[in-house]
Amino acid sequence: EMYKTVNEMLGDIVKVTPSSKVVGDFAIFMVQNNLTPENIYRKAENMAFPDSVESYFMGMMGQPMGGFPEKLQKLILKGKKPITERPGELLPDEDFDGIAKHLRDKFEFEPTKKDILSYALYPEVFEAFLKIVAEYGDLSRLGSDVFFHGLYEGEIIEAEVAEGRSLMIKLRSIKKPDLEGYRILVFEVNRNRREIKIKDRNWSNINLLSQSGEYMTEMADPDNKNEIGSPIPGTVVTLMVKEGDQITEDQPLVVVEAMKMETRITSSIAGIVSPLIQI
Repeated sequence: EMYKTVNEMLGDIVKVTPSSKVVGDFAIFMVQNNLTPENIYRKAENMAFPDSVESYFMGMMGQPMGGFPEKLQKLILKGKKPITERPGELLPDEDFDGIAKHLRDKFEFEPTKKDILSYALYPEVFEAFLKIVAEYGDLSRLGSDVFFHGLYEGEIIEAEVAEGRSLMIKLRSIKKPDLEGYRILVFEVNRNRREIKIKDRNWSNINLLSQSGEYMTEMADPDNKNEIGSPIPGTVVTLMVKEGDQITEDQPLVVVEAMKMETRITSSIAGIVSPLIQI
């Protein structure tokens, strides 16, 4: 229902990626903050809107037929001047030879045309991909279910590691994390027992043992205005402050991504940043 409402607020725009995401992000934002078309201009005057919504109203996805709703555009941009030309016209010419040299020098391999174009389109993502390949090897032969979700205890898979060469792998057990957040994983590889010790990236030193021996996670206290938590579970993609920074009320602190929507978390008070806790 809110998706339909937001779509009407935007003027029933053509919805393809990424414009359909804008409508979805905006709808989720409206629901999370109890906004309606009637109260948004009063309640959201000082709110930071999702990045995709701001980018759309800046004109970075093009100009919609009939233009932008001016009152809504002014509310979202908060004084920023939108562009009126085609976004691609603002881009500088790309130096493909320079990209090839950069990839050779930094990652010590001969890039293909596909590699160069991938870097030109998504430089940070492509560099992160190359670093993962360097650390873990080529995982493209793994099934998607294993790549994205891993193995569950007792599961057996046949993994092709090279042309004509496969390994039978069984995950026997996953131990509880130690006080530093490391877990012992016990495998069988072609029936030979193997153990590896890995860092649990979902664990941090704020995961404490309760009296029952179970792990507990420290959360922000909603009754303590000095503690600021995320309204949604997600991944911190941008950290805008550091410990000791002087901040003002409504200053953006972090950007959290969940379900392809980025949400900026702002400070409810002015003060000095104390320890940042990331779960």
